[in-house]
Amino acid sequence: MTGRGARETEDGGERYVEEALAMARGDGGPRPGGARTRPVLPQDPDIEEALALVRGAPDRPASPADLRDTHLPPPASPAPAGEAVRIATGARVPPDTTAILRSEHGRTDDKGRLHASRDPAHGQDIRPRGQECRSGDHLLPAGTVVTPAVLGLAAAAGYDTLAVLPPPRAEVLVLGDELLTEGLPKDGLIRDALGPMLPPWLRALGAEIVAVRRIGDDEKALRKAVTRSVADLIVTTGGTASGPVDHVHPTLARIDAELLVDGVQVRPGHPMLLARTGESQYLVGLPGNPLAAVSGLCTLAEPLLRVLAGRPAPEPYTLPVREAVQGHPRDTRLVPVTVRGEYAVPLHFNGPAMLRGIAAADALAVVPPGGTGPGAELELLDLPWALAGIGVCLA
Repeated sequence: MTGRGARETEDGGERYVEEALAMARGDGGPRPGGARTRPVLPQDPDIEEALALVRGAPDRPASPADLRDTHLPPPASPAPAGEAVRIATGARVPPDTTAILRSEHGRTDDKGRLHASRDPAHGQDIRPRGQECRSGDHLLPAGTVVTPAVLGLAAAAGYDTLAVLPPPRAEVLVLGDELLTEGLPKDGLIRDALGPMLPPWLRALGAEIVAVRRIGDDEKALRKAVTRSVADLIVTTGGTASGPVDHVHPTLARIDAELLVDGVQVRPGHPMLLARTGESQYLVGLPGNPLAAVSGLCTLAEPLLRVLAGRPAPEPYTLPVREAVQGHPRDTRLVPVTVRGEYAVPLHFNGPAMLRGIAAADALAVVPPGGTGPGAELELLDLPWALAGIGVCLA
């Protein structure tokens, strides 16, 4: 049995119980303060059955009481002295109930009289109203992700609707004529790693993927895709540098986009960019190298999606690195690490075009220019799967 019963107290509180017997002692009515004291927290939240004692002094042995077996809602008036009432799971406790005696701690004789085998403490196993929250309490902060548990809490608190922000819509544009969608790299062609990687990564960051398009090195096709997109965030891969087939900058200029970030002092990933392409639409241009694209995801796409969804920024934290980490001479470097106890362990295979390191990582360590020695405290940027934000498949 899993429900809860309750009774109204004199001060408007309500006490919750599991299945019970409400029992009057027959000693002439309640002692002053005996039945109407403050609620007492339950001792065990997993009670299956219980017996409720009514109008009894909690410090005296229970006298036998006549058992009235009923699963109807308890009467509005107190149970008569000397009579016990069985309380079904989820039913209210009769007024003036002072404690609960579990059914395994009582017995009935052949005359239908109830005997308690132990004295319950005053308020025992009674769940007070307002134990989890009270009127006016702030249940959850703004920006909380609506999980199944949040929906259950809202329903339990009496809410029929919630004011929420929908997940930002994202569209991925995979650029490049040299990309293969299957098979081994050959003849100067390489496998597209970002097309399979970006959609689930963006979903883990809270985005709803509306489309994934492969465009190639075609400026007109890119401009058409950008201007016709209905997404809140457009993510492009490659084409952010200044080479002959890098069309992202010329496209943004032709559509009068506002360039907010045009390159960063971070390795890998320095040619990443952020632009406003409409009143409420943005474009994140990721470099074509896979690990460089990951840097852009963590430092441009993630903060932008968080703001669009109204989520607060996570608290920054640091861990000491177990060994020395080589840095860039001038720029900040992002290095994949795995967390082992109280240390961050740098991973190898961390070049701009490599994914082997990031595939085994828990976070990216922020390494200052020049690098660090063993034991240095570095800020960590958690990866989505380290926070269970992405589905994991085991091969």
